[in-house]
Amino acid sequence: MSGNSIGKSFVVTCFGESHGKCVGVVVDGCPPGLSVDEEMIQEELNRRRPVSEQVSTTRKEEDRVQLLSGVFNGRTTGAPITLLVWNRDADSSAYEELLGKPRPGHADYPALIRYSAGNDHRGGGRFSGRLTAALVMAGAVAKTYLSSKSVDILAYTVEAAGIKAKSPPTEARETREKSAANVMRCPDQEAARRMEDAVAAARADGDSVGGIVECVAHGLPPGVGDPIFDSVDADMAKMLFDIPAVKGVEFGVGFEAARLKGSENNDPYRIRDGRVVTETNNAGGVLGGLTNGMPIVVRVAFKPTPSISKKQRTVELTTLRNAELEVKGRHDPCIVPRAVPVVEAAVALVLADHLLRQRI
Repeated sequence: MSGNSIGKSFVVTCFGESHGKCVGVVVDGCPPGLSVDEEMIQEELNRRRPVSEQVSTTRKEEDRVQLLSGVFNGRTTGAPITLLVWNRDADSSAYEELLGKPRPGHADYPALIRYSAGNDHRGGGRFSGRLTAALVMAGAVAKTYLSSKSVDILAYTVEAAGIKAKSPPTEARETREKSAANVMRCPDQEAARRMEDAVAAARADGDSVGGIVECVAHGLPPGVGDPIFDSVDADMAKMLFDIPAVKGVEFGVGFEAARLKGSENNDPYRIRDGRVVTETNNAGGVLGGLTNGMPIVVRVAFKPTPSISKKQRTVELTTLRNAELEVKGRHDPCIVPRAVPVVEAAVALVLADHLLRQRI
């Protein structure tokens, strides 16, 4: 299976399966001398763990990170960094009866065709959201590097189950605190309560819901990116689409730009405190594949979790007959809250890679 590595100067290779022994990542290209410890990485992993039995899976993995290489006396050595978490609470019994019956909305059928008898179907194998633990671990290392460059990344839920949140506070610290105060990871407390109720209702009905995560990156200088084919937004979109269940990515006003006039969509330049800024940020901090010095703003759309307990139509591949199935096991009725740190990690990995490419 190819496609397991990404990045040019900050290279990330993930390994493991949902119900295998472990999930891990190797980070190569991290500069030496950065202060990194397991507790810092653990804090990021903890944000990805199930937040509530009402809105998350009941699978309870400890996800205690082990840092195996690349760090000595609390600092990176410049050698590859290896990180992993063990799978302790996997239950594959529910997946045996799904053999030959591809789950609607999952990669079961194309994966079986692509990898034949070698495909690990347990829990979705390599196609499971469980693999995002690897992204979060690598993202924690990337965030450490970005912090040394005064770059800050913050993500939060802006929509779930069709319920939209109000615009977040302009102060990043306030947005971070308010988002951490509820299980939906949403800075709008009233919207978060309605989202939680909607997710719980979907779960009770054997169904699931999707939503949107917004991410903002502050502190980037202008000119970061390598157009044409390594544009910073193109690389970021690719990384974000590599997160399971992502179906849409937009920067700035995104698709809304198609409905605006040029006079409405353009971001006028001004001088503020001796530096060039724009009055608005409809471009989302990227022009021509390069950062323009304004915050990068990207939104990521997640589909509803395809594993639902409602009866669904499928096929029996061994007999080529139509069939039905009910997906059992433990699944998130809404993955959006747990996706918040994953989106942050994905954005961090791309930005770290681009800054290192340009030696900024």
